[in-house]
Amino acid sequence: MPFELTILGSSSATPTQNRHPTAQVLNIRERFFLIDCGEGTQSQLVRYKIKYSRIGHIFISHLHGDHYLGLMGLLSTMHLQGRNNEVHLYGQQELMDIIELQLRLSQTVLRYHLIFHPVKNYSGTIILEDEDLSVSTISLNHRIPCTGFLFKEKPKPRKLLINKMKQYNIPFKYYAGIKNGENYEDDFGNIIPNSELTISAGRPRSYAFCSDTLYLEHLADEVRGVDLLYHESTFMHDLLERAKATFHSTSIEAATVAKSAEVQRLVIGHFSARYKDLAPMLEEARTIFPECELALEGRKFVVHEQN
Repeated sequence: MPFELTILGSSSATPTQNRHPTAQVLNIRERFFLIDCGEGTQSQLVRYKIKYSRIGHIFISHLHGDHYLGLMGLLSTMHLQGRNNEVHLYGQQELMDIIELQLRLSQTVLRYHLIFHPVKNYSGTIILEDEDLSVSTISLNHRIPCTGFLFKEKPKPRKLLINKMKQYNIPFKYYAGIKNGENYEDDFGNIIPNSELTISAGRPRSYAFCSDTLYLEHLADEVRGVDLLYHESTFMHDLLERAKATFHSTSIEAATVAKSAEVQRLVIGHFSARYKDLAPMLEEARTIFPECELALEGRKFVVHEQN
């Protein structure tokens, strides 16, 4: 089952000819999650053939325009297209105030149920959890309250070795328990260990989204060991003081977090419009953390299943 990130936008405060503001789609087992929704997100969804109807959950990190100004248009289009399925929206309380104001002034009553989940800038709060995954908050440090998101798969039941099940004549009614880790005891009291009857279904996969933020040394502890980390990299390191003044990070700082956290892969984005050529930024980050890639629009980052 897929675990795949698609980049829709990776520019910082202002769009450029080739880069839209921040927006990403995360596909976990064919469930689609939109993370941030800058201007032009609708067009990018169309461009990369992602159906609006597939998106059931939308996460907004903070209320700077380059991270949410595409949201109202997307919600309106879902309404105009006759959507019936509910949409879950996660963000600061003021986000819902803005939406309610726009709906009231346009005299619009959405055809679908918009369920709002207020998010506060604390770390470790689980804001979505079901049998497949959990999403928890990551506290970031920006000019206004800003929250990152940690997506983690739940462990899947172990896979049965059918040849072993047949070899020991194990009745079907015991299959579910064995998939969940139970041993099997036959009619003679013999214990067949679970490890002989099953194999792992794969290690749970994870993705952390961290934008926008000052460099935070302790952030490494919150994203430790994730398969894929997105960390903002607004500036190259020669503009460190500019990054600090605007509560952003540099490529070196993003790579340092990734290295300290021992993540598998790093994706950097939220690039300042001043950079026409991003190759030097990538090269700089790779001096610290080689497994680094640029969040270029249309790029897909796949996390494969591993035992």
